[in-house]
Amino acid sequence: MQIHFTAAPDANTPRLAARVINQDMLPDDLPTAIVEGAKASRFAGKTGQVFEGFVDDTSGVLRLALAGAGKPDDDGRAAALERAGAALTAKYLTSGEEALALDCRSGDLDAAGVTSVLLGMRLRSWRWDTYRTKLKDEQKPTLSSITVIGAPEGTEAAWEDAAAVATGVELTRELVAEPANVIYPESFVARCKERFAGTGAEISVLGEEEMAALGMGALLGVSQGSVREGQLLVIKWMGGAANEKPTVFVGKGVTFDTGGISIKPAGGMEDMKWDMGGAGAVAGAMLSVAGRKAKANVIGVCGLVENMPDGNAQRPGDVVTTMSGQTVEVINTDAEGRLVLCDALTWAQKEFAPKRIVDLATLTGAMMIALGMEHGGLFANDDSLADDLLAAGKSSGDKLWRFPLAPEYDKLINSPIADMKNVGPRWAGSITAAQYLQRFIDDGVAWAHLDIAGMVWSDKPGATWDKGATGYGARLIDNFVRETCEG
Repeated sequence: MQIHFTAAPDANTPRLAARVINQDMLPDDLPTAIVEGAKASRFAGKTGQVFEGFVDDTSGVLRLALAGAGKPDDDGRAAALERAGAALTAKYLTSGEEALALDCRSGDLDAAGVTSVLLGMRLRSWRWDTYRTKLKDEQKPTLSSITVIGAPEGTEAAWEDAAAVATGVELTRELVAEPANVIYPESFVARCKERFAGTGAEISVLGEEEMAALGMGALLGVSQGSVREGQLLVIKWMGGAANEKPTVFVGKGVTFDTGGISIKPAGGMEDMKWDMGGAGAVAGAMLSVAGRKAKANVIGVCGLVENMPDGNAQRPGDVVTTMSGQTVEVINTDAEGRLVLCDALTWAQKEFAPKRIVDLATLTGAMMIALGMEHGGLFANDDSLADDLLAAGKSSGDKLWRFPLAPEYDKLINSPIADMKNVGPRWAGSITAAQYLQRFIDDGVAWAHLDIAGMVWSDKPGATWDKGATGYGARLIDNFVRETCEG
């Protein structure tokens, strides 16, 4: 979606115009027909409400839309404005209209407010129709251009920053939405190399031979059943002080998860193309960070594998040796994400000595049972880090809820023949998964684990996304970097 700015309407101004309206505050300068129509339709300006009418103008008949943004003094104002913008896009994306004028001349919104509306409009416009060849005309997106009229000073600069965030979210959605025959470890890397070209970010990759030399037996154990070679993708953005330790984000990138020998039921297995949602979030966030030239040292590490039930696949009961030297009895090959993450976490700590390290993973079905599709789960060994992530989740809209870590849970993954098992009993499944990962965190390193199962994909439209890939995690990371890493 293209965004243009102009001071006043002209001959090229779109015939579809929109204004953002606060709750119970219909402006006096609206045409009478629009005011009366809005009242008759019970439009009150509540968040996400949209009303439209037609009015005669000297230039012809105009189509005028009102989008509700709720009460201006409510908490979550930015989110409400995003929803207002998203509601406009949802209504007009396939309407046949190609352009919309967002009229900001009333002065009710400052630069940040207008930017929030535009961000909601752009995020809600994203669709992945690449493989849909028989869409009817009325199903095809038409709205592709927004003209912003009379935006406050500073809006264009603010939008440039927000547009970088939107680009990152869109990459995350794209990677998650693509089928597993298109996005697999090598092609994930290739797609990122393409998208990061010219950004100034540095990309490097470890293949299976290099990972084997480093002793990454857990990650490679997951990958060994697939003909697709596993990859460790590293994206570096060093925009901060030269002597400042980086903050590192590690993403689980299981590009397809059959469960391996512990194979999943057939029903719904197609959804496992998004089991790389953690890596997708890390890649998208790194594109946002690089795109807006963040003054911070940030590194993204993506452990990329495919988990397949081949004759060479690892078996339940196998014992693998991790890069840390610890051994793991693989009780269930479908608990593969933690095997990928433990080696990626070990490598990242040894390679970068990070100030803080955060992993993101669609890790456990138990998290979906606990939180549904409303929050990601947060585990942390450091209260300050946990608080910062919770705050970033709130400000970004990618909400988190904290869970406990405790020795009582840790003993549930002890193995009789190895240092640990990769799964515990049925109870507290998300917690024991986090306890497993904690065993690979070096003393003194502030670490958090985000279990985002249930958040990266939605079966119904949300506030700023259509059904499908949500882009969850990309804005969370970007906001965390803004709020904690940049001076």
